[in-house]
Amino acid sequence: MSEKSRIIRRKKKRKLRKRAYFILIPAIVAFIGLSYSAYLYVKAESVLSGSYQEGDKEKSDLREEKVDPSKDNVSILIAGVDASDVRSNSGSARTDTLMLATLNKEEKSVKMLSIPRDSYVYIPEVGYKTKINHAHAYGGMPATIETVENLIDIPVDYYAKLNFEAFIDVVNAVNGITVDVPYELYEQNSDDVDGAIHLLPGEQQLNGEEALALARTRKYDNDIERGKRQQEIIKSVVSKALSMGSILKYDDIIDAVGKNMTTNMTFDEMKSFISYGTGSGSLDFETYTLKGHNYQPNGTYYWQLDEVALNETKQMLKQHLELEGTATASDSNKTVTTTTSGKSNS
Repeated sequence: MSEKSRIIRRKKKRKLRKRAYFILIPAIVAFIGLSYSAYLYVKAESVLSGSYQEGDKEKSDLREEKVDPSKDNVSILIAGVDASDVRSNSGSARTDTLMLATLNKEEKSVKMLSIPRDSYVYIPEVGYKTKINHAHAYGGMPATIETVENLIDIPVDYYAKLNFEAFIDVVNAVNGITVDVPYELYEQNSDDVDGAIHLLPGEQQLNGEEALALARTRKYDNDIERGKRQQEIIKSVVSKALSMGSILKYDDIIDAVGKNMTTNMTFDEMKSFISYGTGSGSLDFETYTLKGHNYQPNGTYYWQLDEVALNETKQMLKQHLELEGTATASDSNKTVTTTTSGKSNS
């Protein structure tokens, strides 16, 4: 064989090897990606299905039929419960955070309403008005859902109750979040050790314990600002979790959520919400809070809701769920406003 022929054959082999690499490498990457996706799916189904808690009701009393989140607009009540072994209050914990999210399928939009924990509202479970965060201590999630439905006058289709341990674990699972801390603060940690967390003002990276301390504190402002901080922190967590850099962290995120959550959503229903973050267009995410003012009868602090603003919020959420003209809750036991105002120090 001539030297020229050997050179030609070597060049052909190199070309074949290059082609093989171009085909093989993407194939290996695709195989690894599919395998990881399959693993996450199986794990999510196992872990999150374990969070499912069947309730007494198949649907909200304010719905004529059970909703299907794959095609219907729905609402989700998110409750953060500060229960821990340290406090020995797992059976009587109050909700430290209450957020009502409405999701519009066609618009791919979410409206999240923060309900201040000290809101002075009627609690059907006990038949009188007090702080809304007491509802869970009186009757768990059923009493909390009934209270929120009576207040906002829209159906609560689903709920997700999370222990604050989940918050810590999720933030740590995504290697922390970047948040703008508004002021210097000293706050207790999840073990109730006073002053264990010290943060300085400014944008910075926070771990789970630090993020929880910022979400919980209200010593330096009030419950409304606290709710706004919690919404911003949740946005930061969601944004970080959806980033490409967190893909390999989904395993830890699933574990963190699954072991600290109870919900009336089945795994198939949870899967329906994936469409809000996929496909063409971006998710429209807006946050709101219930307006009001301080109210301190007999020295006890409450957040007295503004009736006009409350009615506007009800109509906004009804329109977002496209519920105009449907049956709603009774108009009895509505919030009554007063002219008292001031700043919360509780």
